[in-house]
Amino acid sequence: MSAIYKREFKSYFTSPLAYIFIVVIIYYTSRLFVNYNVMYATADVSLIYSSALQILTVIIPLLTMRLFTEEKRQKTDQCLFTAPVGLFSIVFGKFLAACTVFLCGMMIFVVYALTLYGFAGALEWILNFGNFLGLFLLGTAYIAIGLFISCMTENQVVAAILSFIVNLLMFELDTYAVQEVSNPILQSVMYNVSFYPRYAEFASGILSIPSVVFFLSIIFVFNFLTVRVLERRRWA
Repeated sequence: MSAIYKREFKSYFTSPLAYIFIVVIIYYTSRLFVNYNVMYATADVSLIYSSALQILTVIIPLLTMRLFTEEKRQKTDQCLFTAPVGLFSIVFGKFLAACTVFLCGMMIFVVYALTLYGFAGALEWILNFGNFLGLFLLGTAYIAIGLFISCMTENQVVAAILSFIVNLLMFELDTYAVQEVSNPILQSVMYNVSFYPRYAEFASGILSIPSVVFFLSIIFVFNFLTVRVLERRRWA
């Protein structure tokens, strides 16, 4: 798995993709940090994280769109299937590489927190940690979904668009449940599966164990489905 991880992580930085991803996060969040937190001397970080949430929903599919589609395009997927590496190791190595790049972009929030602490002398650490953890779990769930979609198609653009649609749908499923569904049982199921209510707990500073388990379950399920798809393709 380490070989797959190193290969994928290196490939992100030998192309402009990782740099574009990190720069976009820094650019949009730093503008908000300066114009809101610095100008108005407030330690409230909720606006920065909510802005980052919208940006990540759009740009995380760019991280995952090439993970398996590129293997198909370059005809290297057969080499992976015949290599002495388990399919789980292949999938998880690619998943961890994308998560590491994502975490590199998120490090800017640590800089913001330390800067606010340096100026204000006090900071709501639990609220900051909750927002950071919630955004990280949400982003890694997006990555798992994008990885699964990437192995289902041979076109990077299609993979990116489908990942964006599915991520947005999962995030706003609770809204659709209230506005479009009349069945109370179906409403309850859609609300509990939706990403936003789970993320909102972290954004409020509530470190909810059930929500952590929920996001970890989403990650496991989609990585498991990716392994199953690759296994079927290997024997086909």
